[in-house]
Amino acid sequence: MTERWVLNASPIISLARVDGADLLVNIPDECVVPQPVFDEVMAGPESDPARIFLQGHQSRVVVVPQPTPEILGWDLGDSETAVLSFALANPGFIAILDDFAARKCASSFSIPVKRMLAVVIIAKQRGLVRSASEVLRSLQSAGFHLDDRVIAKALFEMVGEVWGK
Repeated sequence: MTERWVLNASPIISLARVDGADLLVNIPDECVVPQPVFDEVMAGPESDPARIFLQGHQSRVVVVPQPTPEILGWDLGDSETAVLSFALANPGFIAILDDFAARKCASSFSIPVKRMLAVVIIAKQRGLVRSASEVLRSLQSAGFHLDDRVIAKALFEMVGEVWGK
């Protein structure tokens, strides 16, 4: 089955900080970046790892349809609104985002979502990273907020790793 992802800014930014943004293009069969997400990342400094990643990879930048009034009613950020609008208009795409309100909005429209934790777990399952725990620790050190209990359970159940600090 073909896996197609539409990327939000925070996974790109966070994974680029820990030299893991390649996972976003190496795991799915196709990934796209909505124009507002691209613009947000490119607004960073020239030395920003996320900006460098987007400049150097073949993620397709896509125009996003006009958001529905129902999605606009959630009052999400421009990037989250763009990701969900694209996914809604293009069934079969999975939204890659972590924002709680955006995930609730996605659920209300039956838009499939994968969070950063899932991306790292899949990377470990496919042999793209040596240790999911190491990647997750790096993400936490870089400022990405992940719940230790959720991480511990997912790591143990999905890839047999033990979470400890």
